[in-house]
Amino acid sequence: MAEVMTDKQFKTILEMVDMILDGCKDLAEAKEKVQKLIENQSGKKDE
Repeated sequence: MAEVMTDKQFKTILEMVDMILDGCKDLAEAKEKVQKLIENQSGKKDE
């Protein structure tokens, strides 16, 4: 089953990414933080 993202959900995700990037000194730190979030979400879906 395909999941469809609404405009509001997409906007919320972009706002969250913006907040993450604001707190980072450089690109490497931003990538690390985003990767950790992806790993955390992957772990929750497997349960």
